[in-house]
Order: sequence, then C-alpha cells, then structure tokens
Amino acid sequence: QVELVESAGGLVQAGGSLRLSCTASERTGSTYAMAWFRQAPGKERDFVAAITWSGYSTVYTDSVKGRFTISRDTAKNTVYLQMNSLKPEDTAVYYCAARSRAQLTHGGPYSGSEFDYWGQGTRVTVSS
Repeated sequence: QVELVESAGGLVQAGGSLRLSCTASERTGSTYAMAWFRQAPGKERDFVAAITWSGYSTVYTDSVKGRFTISRDTAKNTVYLQMNSLKPEDTAVYYCAARSRAQLTHGGPYSGSEFDYWGQGTRVTVSS
C-alpha cells in the first residue's frame, strides 16, 4: 500500500503562483505514472496533469497548459505541480494520484479510475 501525502494548499491572489508537492510513503516496484486531479465546488473531479515516472512524458489538460508544470524527483518519491498565473477558476481541492498497475495505455487526458492510489486532497483558493 502506498500512501500519498500532499503539501498544504493555500489562498493566493489571481495571477499568483503556488507549488504543490506529493510524496509517496514508499516507492512501489512499479509506479508508472503520477498525476494531479482537482475538484471544484459542486463539480466532478477532473484531470489536471500527469507525468510518467521516467519523467519523459507529461500531459496537461488544456486549461492549464502554459501555466502549470508537473515534475518529479525520483530520489524523494515526490511529484510537484507548479502553478503560475493562477485564475479564480483554478480554485479546487487538488488530489495527487499514482498508477502502479501498468504503463499508461494512452496519451491522456486520464480519468481517476486509471490511477490506483490517492492523496487526501489539498485546497487551493484563488481570489479575484
């Protein structure tokens, strides 16, 4: 069992930046990819970004392209989400997820059912 622990989110003004981190309690023998999802109030959980554990491939949802960057530090078993030029519509609870069952089978975007482990979620609020 892998436990994912996310950093605290926070309140930031529109146009500001915030970096989230997610650390896995242990490196499974086969963590193929990690991702960030988010759930805005009253909405379903949506895919934000994913990265293969090798780091060779990243995928973003269209609304965050050019503003968010996902990266990972394999030595620390940690994945990051750098969020720049934040907008009020980025307000949500952000969830880290890990996939260990197999390699990703397509180039994204991804659904939550394609990931096996989840963090507890961290709230990000962007004020206008």
